[in-house]
Amino acid sequence: MEPVTLNVLVIDDELAIRRLLQTSLEARGYRVQTVANGEAGLVALADHPPDLVILDLGLPDLDGLAVLARLREWSQVPVVVLSVRSEEQQKIDALDLGADDYLTKPFSTGELLARLRVAQRHATRRESPASVIRTGDLLIDLTRRTVSRSGQAVRLTPTEYTLLRVLASNMGRVLTHSTLLREVWGPGSQQDTQLLRGFIAQLRQKIEPTPAHPHYILTEPGVGYRFIEHPSTLPANEPWKP
Repeated sequence: MEPVTLNVLVIDDELAIRRLLQTSLEARGYRVQTVANGEAGLVALADHPPDLVILDLGLPDLDGLAVLARLREWSQVPVVVLSVRSEEQQKIDALDLGADDYLTKPFSTGELLARLRVAQRHATRRESPASVIRTGDLLIDLTRRTVSRSGQAVRLTPTEYTLLRVLASNMGRVLTHSTLLREVWGPGSQQDTQLLRGFIAQLRQKIEPTPAHPHYILTEPGVGYRFIEHPSTLPANEPWKP
């Protein structure tokens, strides 16, 4: 069976970046379209819906966050933000608006490719939600609401289970503190990061082989958390570096 060719839309005002991404991605089998501003990007999204979007925030007409907000009104296409803006709040704003991941320029092409693959897998899971999530020695049965590690049941409180379900169902994607607090504890809880940290610590004690050096639940400093796949479940040619 021939591999599926994925279409990538690059929205970036820097010609050098557009050329670099087009060359790098096409060399790896992607089909690439590039545009230099936000309005052109939204038109391209509507006319030729891509499989993935790489979005710069510093665009000459619309701010990238505005582009992201508008496309999320009607599209769930995976979006990886690529920007010189390194402030935590910029990352949080982009992720809260629906970006799947965030890379700061300058960037490694290898890391960008890995994050594109993770974003695509996340989109596939979103289209066909799994009833069972398996990664490494961890098994989460979403139908039975059970969790086991190496075949042994892991006892979680209802809140711990809900937090794990939200993280694992968004495997590979960065979830901000406010997103997790809203999803697990409801509106009005978005500022209680200390509560979230406490429950993350409890979860790590129960599911991580070495809680002090977590593998599954990684911290994105100042931003949130990311649940990642165990290396044994990744394709052999795809090392994942969070």
